[in-house]
Amino acid sequence: MDRPKFSIGSWAFSFGPFEKKPWTFQEFITYASDSGYDGIEINGFHPHPHPDIYNTRRKCLELKKEIEGYGLGISGYAPDFRGVPPAEVEMKEHLKLISKTLSFCNNMDIEMLRVDTISPPDDLNTKEYNTRFKRLAKTWRESAEMCQKAGVKLVWEFEPGFWLNKPSEIKAIVDTVDHENFGVLFDTSHAYMCTVVGARQNQVKETLPGGILELADSLKGSIGHFHLIDSDGTLHDNETSTHVPFGKGFIDFKETLIGMKNEVEHLKWWCFDFCFCPTTEVDGKNAISYVENVLKQIS
Repeated sequence: MDRPKFSIGSWAFSFGPFEKKPWTFQEFITYASDSGYDGIEINGFHPHPHPDIYNTRRKCLELKKEIEGYGLGISGYAPDFRGVPPAEVEMKEHLKLISKTLSFCNNMDIEMLRVDTISPPDDLNTKEYNTRFKRLAKTWRESAEMCQKAGVKLVWEFEPGFWLNKPSEIKAIVDTVDHENFGVLFDTSHAYMCTVVGARQNQVKETLPGGILELADSLKGSIGHFHLIDSDGTLHDNETSTHVPFGKGFIDFKETLIGMKNEVEHLKWWCFDFCFCPTTEVDGKNAISYVENVLKQIS
């Protein structure tokens, strides 16, 4: 399997253990470059680049030039949509923020926009569940259309901490949105927690005998972006997947990459996601060689 470009998400240095004293974006890009990454994935939460701050083309071009000066590309953008959960607010409110975010992406030449459902995995009654599901599908379909016109791919990152975390639900919303510019951001840790552990699932737990690979197979043709990180089968603060360094969890990356080869080999970028990991500064530097060694074993 050919080696794609590797990026690392900037949220790893601003969430969780870094929240009280987040790294500056300058510190982050210096680290990414020094550690051998080809690029970065930008966390659109303050104090990292936010559309309200980088609100002109001139400001964006200056930021882009600074990033490129470190020999780095940009694999995607993960903005703050907490104020407009797509299944709960009027579509126009969500699309307004999509539009603002797309301006930033276009000015920065970013080709990938990450979203999630925002809503917690509450146990909804059938009527409310169906209402939200229809609203979400309609909003994401319209968002995908807007993104397509702007030359940006829209990808949804499922995870146990947000609504629609069962394998059948993940498949169902992708099929219902049914837009060529809408895809799944497949995070290996989240996939493990959703398919093997069944974390934070309401009523009857839904796991898959084939785990990660069975879910990936059901999403064949719909995986638009890839996040790699290990899982120890636990939740961080009882909310979402604990992201542990490669080799310290239960995921067999050799098996996973062989099984997902047809879905991820063609992707331009793979992003290493160390969200909430307190040892990121050390383990983020070891991640590249770890994955490269796996790729050598299966090439």
